[in-house]
Amino acid sequence: MKTVITTENAPTPAAPLSQGIRKGPILQVSGQLPFDPATGAVVGTTVAEQTTQTLRNVTAVLKAAGAGPKDVVMLRAYLTDPAHLPELNEAYAAAIGEPFPARTTVYMQLPPGLLVEIDALAVLDD
Repeated sequence: MKTVITTENAPTPAAPLSQGIRKGPILQVSGQLPFDPATGAVVGTTVAEQTTQTLRNVTAVLKAAGAGPKDVVMLRAYLTDPAHLPELNEAYAAAIGEPFPARTTVYMQLPPGLLVEIDALAVLDD
């Protein structure tokens, strides 16, 4: 059985998707963007600022499912420009901490003003 995870502490998706889905011990957090969940506004103009807010949103969905960053086994980061990787890495390391989960970074086009999107896969202890 799948359980839909929702929280008002992360942005409400504008697309037909769930903030998160849990099946058994596996939790998939949908791609989060750097939106303030209260206002819907983009937080920050730099990759570091947007990464920090995006990871806050990921963490909010994890928390709503009874998980946390230490339960994450895989993160995928989507950037608009390869030149942003060092700034992403710095903000990411500060927010996530060691031991780091596995990660993939993909470069793609995001809507105007958005520089980063991040999703997460977590495994929870039941």
